[in-house]
Amino acid sequence: MTLESILVALIIGAIAGWLAGIIMKSSGGLIRDIVLGIVGGFVGNAIFGFLGITFAGIIGEIVIAMVGACVLIFLARLILK
Repeated sequence: MTLESILVALIIGAIAGWLAGIIMKSSGGLIRDIVLGIVGGFVGNAIFGFLGITFAGIIGEIVIAMVGACVLIFLARLILK
């Protein structure tokens, strides 16, 4: 994995986490949303891979990570309530 690919993954995760924070009305803060976006990328890839759904391009990767981050926010709310 090159430095460039790591930076792209971090940027995608940051954008996805920020969008997920807005969609889910998360009050965890920007840093938490970014971390959730990065981890959400892994979760989203697992979910969409299991369902056999693929997206192409950077927009597709952002959508996958955003959905994964939304799932993580939802699960965290269930656990913490």
